Parts: sequence; C-alpha cells; structure tokens
Amino acid sequence: MILEIAVSAQEMEPRAYSRAPVGTTYVFVIYAFQTGDVLTDSSTPIRDVSVKLNSMSLGFGRTFNLVGRQANFGALLNYADGRARGTVFEQAQEVTRSGMGDTRLRFSTNLIGGPALSPKEFAAHKPKTVVGVSLTAVVPTGQYDPNRLVNLGSNRWSFKPEVGLSKPVGRRWTFEVAGGIWLFTANNNFFGGSRREQRPLASLQAHVIYTLRPRMWIALDGTYFNGGRTVLDGVKKDDSLSNSRLGGTFSYPFGKRHSLKVVIANGLTTRFGGKLTTFAIGWQYTWF
Repeated sequence: MILEIAVSAQEMEPRAYSRAPVGTTYVFVIYAFQTGDVLTDSSTPIRDVSVKLNSMSLGFGRTFNLVGRQANFGALLNYADGRARGTVFEQAQEVTRSGMGDTRLRFSTNLIGGPALSPKEFAAHKPKTVVGVSLTAVVPTGQYDPNRLVNLGSNRWSFKPEVGLSKPVGRRWTFEVAGGIWLFTANNNFFGGSRREQRPLASLQAHVIYTLRPRMWIALDGTYFNGGRTVLDGVKKDDSLSNSRLGGTFSYPFGKRHSLKVVIANGLTTRFGGKLTTFAIGWQYTWF
C-alpha cells in the first residue's frame, strides 16, 4: 500500500481539450487536501486503512503549432505530506511521509476543430466541436524506499493515452467526455524485494461546463475507473478497481492574467483503492 494510491486514478480535468491561442503560456500552483479510507485486498494483512494527505503542486504549460493544429505540453511537480493509519497483523500502525511525489508530463493535440490560431484569430473564431488526443506520463521521481510499505512514489512508469471530445452548445454550455487507459511498467523492487505488476486500468471522465462570463465557469465532473488488477511475484490479487467519483470545479478570473480554481470531489463507489474526499484550490497565471 502506498500513499500514491490517494492521488493516482483520481484526476478529473474539465477543459482538458479546450481551445487556446498558440503561444499561450501558463504556470500554476495547487494546494490539495485529501482524506478518507483506502480499501485493500482481503488477502493482505492490512485492514482499516485511512489517509490524510496534503500536497502542493507546481505546474507549467504552453500551447504551440503542430502541423497546423493546436497542441499543448505541460509538466507537474508535487510535494506531499501525509499520514496513514491502519491495522497490520492485528496491530494498529501509523506512519507519516513527507517528500516529493512522482512527476507528471502531458502532451495533447486537437485533431478536429482546433486549428492553430494567433490571439487575434482566436478571438474572431467561432467555437466548434473539438476532438483531441493526449498522452500522460508519470515519471518515478517520487520518494521511495522498498523497505517501507507506505511510500509517496510508485517506483514505476505509468502512461495514459486518451481521446477527448469537447462540444459547445449555445453560448454558455460545454459538454466533454474523455476515455483513456493507464498502462504500467513493473515495480521490480516492491516491499521486501518483490515484483509488483499492474494490469491496464481503463478511465472515463465526463464534464458539464457552464460559462458565467468570459473566463469564469463552473463544472460538474464525474469519473469512472475499471481494471488495474495487481500481480505480486506472479500471484494475481483480487483487487481490480471499479470506482467512481463525482465533483465540481469553479474557475474565477481576476485581472487580465490571473485566475483561481476551486475543486471539490468525493468517491461514490469504491471496490479497492482510495475512497477519498478532495478539496483543492489553485492559482494560475497566463500570458501570450
């Protein structure tokens, strides 16, 4: 069990395939607090696990022209401080961890409805349905010790190819849906020197977005994950996920370049993994 489980497979990203002028650069800082239970495989000696996790993330992104289409590259670094409680072999245990988590990189491009436009061209362009693709990579840079059962990092690479659709309806509504699949390399130095593998994990997210005024919007977010069964030293575990989450996002602009974003989310159904309540607030600065 790792604290990384509290942040992986939990993402909900409204406007991930939204249009933007080429040359848009943004930096952002996000604070997030997560608390709740982690449901574990009944074959393990770990029971009644609960976590509290504070994290601070720093991100950067930029849009650019890729053969006439809008494309984007972003990176996210995060620092986490967390505590996990549970029962191990009938003994109550509590551990705390503080350090860097795994790094996230994301590349996306719009295939339909997202031409590369200058800020002036973008302002005059009527929004259309956008179909895009992306690839997210999680780089194992986080704090990890194979002698510990609870870690902030995962000690493996993860990749998620995804296809997304964003459809504007009228002047204020936007409907989005995205489907992808997480693919994982093996952790060859899991707790006690074991080899831990994880099968592919399918993800689906949907968003209903209402624009209150330019750059101010609110969204209802939902996500569902299925799969991700683990294999420990060749033995398959009964821990496939079938989890769903519901949340909301509010974005508020101030000044010409600044915006604040507030996110609240909660687990609806959880078979294994984190059934967590999440609160996050972020600041973003954008320029052309």
